[in-house]
Amino acid sequence: MVFKKLKNYSELVMFSHTLFSLPFAAISMLWAAKGLPSIKVVLWILVAFVGARTGANALNRLIDKDIDAKNPRTAGRHLPKGIVKNYEVVILSIISFSLMALAAFKLNPLCVKLLPLAIIIFIFYSYTKRFTYLCHIILGIACGGAPVGAWIAVTGKIGWPSIVLGAVVMFWVAGFDIIYGSQDYDFDKKEGLFSIPVRFGIKHALEISSFFHIIAILLLVYLYFIMNMGFLYLIGVSIDAILLYIEHKIVSPNNLSNVKIASYSINEVVSVVLFLFTVADIFLR
Repeated sequence: MVFKKLKNYSELVMFSHTLFSLPFAAISMLWAAKGLPSIKVVLWILVAFVGARTGANALNRLIDKDIDAKNPRTAGRHLPKGIVKNYEVVILSIISFSLMALAAFKLNPLCVKLLPLAIIIFIFYSYTKRFTYLCHIILGIACGGAPVGAWIAVTGKIGWPSIVLGAVVMFWVAGFDIIYGSQDYDFDKKEGLFSIPVRFGIKHALEISSFFHIIAILLLVYLYFIMNMGFLYLIGVSIDAILLYIEHKIVSPNNLSNVKIASYSINEVVSVVLFLFTVADIFLR
């Protein structure tokens, strides 16, 4: 019974998608420490990240419960089907954000000071599709806080490279979230919800997504120079550029059948590839 509940909670918050931003946080941590920081710092960063992501996703599912119930694509999710109760999600969010807060106090004062801002952004994002098509970018900002937070956790201050890496994550996440949102174009338009596909049409939305991903790759190249990275890092960036190119080739306004592969499957590989080649570059030179 306990394992069944844990499985339900994991599926509710899409725990497997932790691979999206965590590798970027890890890269930022390694850059900030100029290598591997203490095990204590690594563990508390991990606790903070998992707590933040789990709490934010659980809260998002609760806030969007009624919308998800109306959408045929999402009606089978745990809350609309009653597999998980509202109060369980509230408790899960409280526990998750409490872990995030505990980690902040265990790290340094700046982490504590910025804690309320992070939680506000997580809550704010969940309401944005109700009033602005910039919801994709705000999601990107929420995810982009991961590398910034990791840098702060190590150094106790905000560093420019972490801001640039945060911008990479913002444009990257916003780009694939636009692709993902394209499949809900008809539903969102009918329900009066906001998104870039609804505002500009699917064709132009996919073009905006491509533009965002080009910016993300260019910023990664910029980081190559300011962080004095080597050839292995550039190989990782090049592979990611190819993966993002494939991502945009397999979707079109007339064929959205590969949206899930483009939005999720490929992007899980993107972040891991960059992490592995960055680690290799740092420790093998």
